[in-house]
Amino acid sequence: MIDIGDKAPSFRLQASHGREVDSGKLSGRPYLLYFYPRADTPGCTTQACGIQESLPKFDELDLTVIGVSPDPVAKIDKFAEKFGLQFPLASDPDHALADQYGTWVEKTMYGKMSFGMERSSFLVDGQGIVRGVWRKVKPDAHAALVAEAAAAL
Repeated sequence: MIDIGDKAPSFRLQASHGREVDSGKLSGRPYLLYFYPRADTPGCTTQACGIQESLPKFDELDLTVIGVSPDPVAKIDKFAEKFGLQFPLASDPDHALADQYGTWVEKTMYGKMSFGMERSSFLVDGQGIVRGVWRKVKPDAHAALVAEAAAAL
């Protein structure tokens, strides 16, 4: 499980709008990697739209934002288009990156156990060190928490 002060795992994932996100290309720049359970669900929509509204502030801070879910790229593209999301939403279908960050977890819903994505975020500085960790994020408060922490980098 990744924590503050740890080296962020490297990644390369396919993302919305035909993009690829690659941690190697982010070297020297801070970024937010946020994991969300499923595109176009109420909580994930609230979270993504809050981030979209905060993009001007994140741009001022030179912070790249990347959302990650286990959804296929086609579903992510529809979600991004539906809500005008300009930042990359990456597909982690085998949850390899989520496993490295400890966000692919066992969940219980209505008494049934299953695995799924924990809504979590990781703020990584320009040297690739994790400087902020938020687990079990509340969708509506997420963007403000990140903006405050990113401003302190």
